[in-house]
Amino acid sequence: MMGSLVLIAMLALAFTYGNGERRLNERLSFSKKDKIPYGVYVAYQNLVHLYPEAIITNNTLSPEKWDSASQASSGQTLIIISPQFLASENEMNQLIVFAQQGNDVFISARILSYEVQDMFHCRTPYNELAFFASDVSNEEDTLAVALNNPPFSYKNDFSYPGKRFESHFYKYDTLVTRNLGTNKEGFVNFIQLKTGSGNIFLHLAPMVFTNYFLLHKDNDAYYDEALSVISKDSKKIIWDEYFRRKLFDRSYHTSNKGWLTVLFKSPPFKWGLLAAIFTLALYVLLESRRKQRYIPEVAKPRNDSLDFVKTIGRLYYEKNDHRDLARKMGLYFLEQVRNKYKLSTSQLDNEFIKMLHFKSGYPENELRNITSFIHFAETAPKISDVQLANFHKQLEEFYMKT
Repeated sequence: MMGSLVLIAMLALAFTYGNGERRLNERLSFSKKDKIPYGVYVAYQNLVHLYPEAIITNNTLSPEKWDSASQASSGQTLIIISPQFLASENEMNQLIVFAQQGNDVFISARILSYEVQDMFHCRTPYNELAFFASDVSNEEDTLAVALNNPPFSYKNDFSYPGKRFESHFYKYDTLVTRNLGTNKEGFVNFIQLKTGSGNIFLHLAPMVFTNYFLLHKDNDAYYDEALSVISKDSKKIIWDEYFRRKLFDRSYHTSNKGWLTVLFKSPPFKWGLLAAIFTLALYVLLESRRKQRYIPEVAKPRNDSLDFVKTIGRLYYEKNDHRDLARKMGLYFLEQVRNKYKLSTSQLDNEFIKMLHFKSGYPENELRNITSFIHFAETAPKISDVQLANFHKQLEEFYMKT
């Protein structure tokens, strides 16, 4: 589908020259006109292939200034791709009204304003100051995303060796949202919210719509699948430029109000700064009083027995006598059971497992795995590193949870 664009879009991976070395242009543009790696020229141009019957237009106005007639029409789709989505409460109200009329709003941005998060009852790790506070160029490379099946036709992972620049939802209302996709850690980064006759989609990995990502291997399939949530009956596709530019306009308009005004718009920063000021004032007041004699800190007693056990364990491990070490781990486990739960360990049968489950509350199947391995260690000619590590993990889980 995207073959006709490949030759032109390869410019998205063009290299700039500096100091005699080839270097990738790392500017995060997200502009539909830019063919550099992190522009979205390919994504914009390919809309005509996904929606051949629809009219594709551009928007540069705030939702508050939209024409009332066009806002009330159905069968429209608004696509917003930006580093940040900094919609105000009034703008969000207008977008929700727009969606309720039978339209779709697709938003892909790493950072959502507090107004957006409050209105959709969701939370992400980043706020609108994070774009300035962190050095994007130093972020971990390699972005990996996946789409869920259902609703998509298949579940597959997509990745590329470029900038990650993505986020995820650590809190959202599961009663009114639908989980559509995840990042490489398995955190949700793509959700759908139904409102009236339309939908609002929130996507937190805008890099997947850049030229670099779409032209890497078969990543264009992610583009086709992700945008397939938008109604195929859409008569009008609106590509938004307003919210991408709003970041810079907002910085300009708020500069006259003072830098503290901008910083105080972040509630965590505001309360953190106020707490720091209060703490500093309290410190000054206390330090103004006469200082008392310094009381030296007494170090906590060292648990030498624990160090001894760890040293012995390392010696056994280095000797590669995994079978003997596993047997001793099993004997220690049985000693703990006898001392703590007053159970006989002469017969590690089902009756023993049920009694230990009853007294410790630990799952029967996990206890059965432990006792089975203890029997195995007694007769096995050899135990591998992996088997020993798994047995150690099982015992640690038991000790921690009981």
